[in-house]
Amino acid sequence: MKSDIEIAASVKLRKIEEIAAKIGIEEKDIIKYGSFAAKISAPIKENKAKIILVTAINPTPAGEGKTTVSIGLADALSLKGKKTSLALREPSLGPVFGIKGGAAGGGYAQIAPMEDINLHFTGDFHAISTANNLLSAMIDNHIFWGNALKIKKVLWRRCMDMNDRALRAIVTGLGYNTREDGFDITAASEIMAIAALSDGISDLKIRLSNILAAENYDGAFITAKDLKASDAMAVILKDAIKPNLAQSLEGTPAFVHTGPFANIAHGCNSIIASKTAASYSDFVVTEAGFGADLGAQKFLDIKCRIAGIKPSAVVIVATIRALKSLGGAPKEALSKPNADFLLKGLPNLMKHIENIKNVYGLPCAVAVNLFSSDTADEIKILKEECKKAGIEAVETDVWAKGGKGALELADSVLKLCESKSELNFSYSLEDSIVVKVSKISKKIYGASGVVFLPKAAKAAEKLQNTPFAKMPVCIAKTQYSLSDNPALLGRPENFDITVRDILPRGGAGFLVALTGDIMLMPGLGKMPSAEKIGIDDSGKVFGLF
Repeated sequence: MKSDIEIAASVKLRKIEEIAAKIGIEEKDIIKYGSFAAKISAPIKENKAKIILVTAINPTPAGEGKTTVSIGLADALSLKGKKTSLALREPSLGPVFGIKGGAAGGGYAQIAPMEDINLHFTGDFHAISTANNLLSAMIDNHIFWGNALKIKKVLWRRCMDMNDRALRAIVTGLGYNTREDGFDITAASEIMAIAALSDGISDLKIRLSNILAAENYDGAFITAKDLKASDAMAVILKDAIKPNLAQSLEGTPAFVHTGPFANIAHGCNSIIASKTAASYSDFVVTEAGFGADLGAQKFLDIKCRIAGIKPSAVVIVATIRALKSLGGAPKEALSKPNADFLLKGLPNLMKHIENIKNVYGLPCAVAVNLFSSDTADEIKILKEECKKAGIEAVETDVWAKGGKGALELADSVLKLCESKSELNFSYSLEDSIVVKVSKISKKIYGASGVVFLPKAAKAAEKLQNTPFAKMPVCIAKTQYSLSDNPALLGRPENFDITVRDILPRGGAGFLVALTGDIMLMPGLGKMPSAEKIGIDDSGKVFGLF
């Protein structure tokens, strides 16, 4: 069996100007990065495209395949003669070299150039890291040269695009402002969220200027604008906010831009990329990170609010193996037929269906991403349970067949796109901060209640009487469970969500609620993918999956 990188290398790609021309983007509006990738500066037009959101059940070691299904679905729509584009996030080097490995799809449903996309691509992550760390440098420089703004508490942390647990807590400022500090991963940086949520350079500059960098001795916030840092940060990001254009192995245009994680950030690609794709296509297939309790919830409650968009249809990806894992099956048993484990895991899928259908009011279908170990009886059980919930479950085999493996799913999605729906949000912006967190926790996660630890309660009280109280809430929570405890699989009941802190993000325009033990800097696993990735003497990369 060929690996993903071997399959990608076997396909002859089209020149990027051909991909752009396919959807009506002129050559003058592209900045080429080699032959197969480009930055796009085409004007955004009225968006009339049908947006299809792809989400999933809670992730497991068995794998679900949201990106692979997204790409295969877009290719299938293209095969049906629909003018279609993809709008996806950029992979972070942390997961690429960590547990996850490559994140450009798989098999014959990939975006390319796969090596570039998984590694440095067009340099967006590096620009975001640099802008982030410029602000850190200017904060410390301001303190060093007399601290005219009377900074007492630094709120801003440095970042890097790698899983490095040793940098979670460090000591900085030795000799002039010694303090405990730390790094976040770039995907969790507020600059990443700002790049993803800005609709242009003017908006970017405003958002950067509103970043809360520190507090003074009176407890008032000091912003990046106060430190005269925001304009220089905007210069660093001037190209990074332009969306990147790549392609699927079958030639479907793919806008691949920004990469906030969904467990610790808002988990969606950029508004600029989505709106550019929607300006030049009739259908846009986009993906939100991790399960529907995280990525889809944040896509709908945060991105859709800010961008003024709504999906016409939602696809929830599930696999038989992953559902058995959510039902408690050990890893070695996932490839063996077992209806009991499947039935125990199915309530997790049902909860995600209920959220999309009943809470948000959107039409949805389930994509059953097939594995060779799946049995006909197991697939039948899954389909029957979905039918009881009023949802169609469609088999897909895009890893092996590309777009041809998702033609039935494309038919189902096209039907859903013709139905009428109104997007409902899980909370109102007028709700208090505590109520917003409680509504998400109870409606979306199924929690019994929410416990605000003293630090979180104090932060909520302080922020409630400020403009931040009217902002959306971005909950940082484990991706492995509907709860904030990764050990509670399936559809847990009678649990509380524990909020340990609430952080205002003035530039991004939302509040971050930290729950459970979630951290903003991940670590590498015992056997990280980096151990298997390398390059031979001819310059050929291997080990990217």
